[in-house]
Amino acid sequence: MKTILTDIEGTTSSISFVKDVLFPYARRALPAFVAAQGDEPEVRRWLDVVAAESGGLCQDDMIVETLQGWIDQDRKHTALKALQGMVWSHGYASADFRAHIYPDAAQALRAWHEAGHAIHVYSSGSVPAQQLFFGHSDAGDLRPLVSQWFDTEVGGKREADSYRRIIAAIDRPADEVVFLSDVVEELDAAREAGLHTVLLDRREDYPQPRHGEATHGHRRVESFADIEPDRT
Repeated sequence: MKTILTDIEGTTSSISFVKDVLFPYARRALPAFVAAQGDEPEVRRWLDVVAAESGGLCQDDMIVETLQGWIDQDRKHTALKALQGMVWSHGYASADFRAHIYPDAAQALRAWHEAGHAIHVYSSGSVPAQQLFFGHSDAGDLRPLVSQWFDTEVGGKREADSYRRIIAAIDRPADEVVFLSDVVEELDAAREAGLHTVLLDRREDYPQPRHGEATHGHRRVESFADIEPDRT
């Protein structure tokens, strides 16, 4: 019985939702959020991380400008992801938006869970942001389907050691785990750690299909409907 480890953006969900809805929302909302909650311990913790890594910024408005620049760059920084998750929680709670999930992904995740496959999520977004995403999806609350959540605190997604840490955490042999992602470099790292891999190459996110050398030898599918975990 294979265990599933899945990415979110470009895999279970559209890249456009993250880039066109979530990122702009966080960029707009950050100044008011920091002004209102900047003294809360968990918020302050991450603001101080940004300040220290940016040369000792001493004013919150400068930290906010730095964070907004990181959003524009799509920087995969743990502090940014943590703060974005806090901002998005307000958006979800206010029903300003719901998270996009591809119908084939929601259907497959439910079917795999029902069949007894353990499902884990590994995304560059913080664990709280992942849980908000799955909890407020347009396919309903999918959180009960997920056994464990992992973010960049275990390491970068293009580093093989990150997948080794995940394997240790879920206590399964690497060759019994299938990693699903739209990014070949992430799949390369997972394969180096001994995992099986599947490349999601969705036409909505990647209009030019990736074939041949572009797949780096990973099995390529365009939908979760094409994945049979125990035959991967």
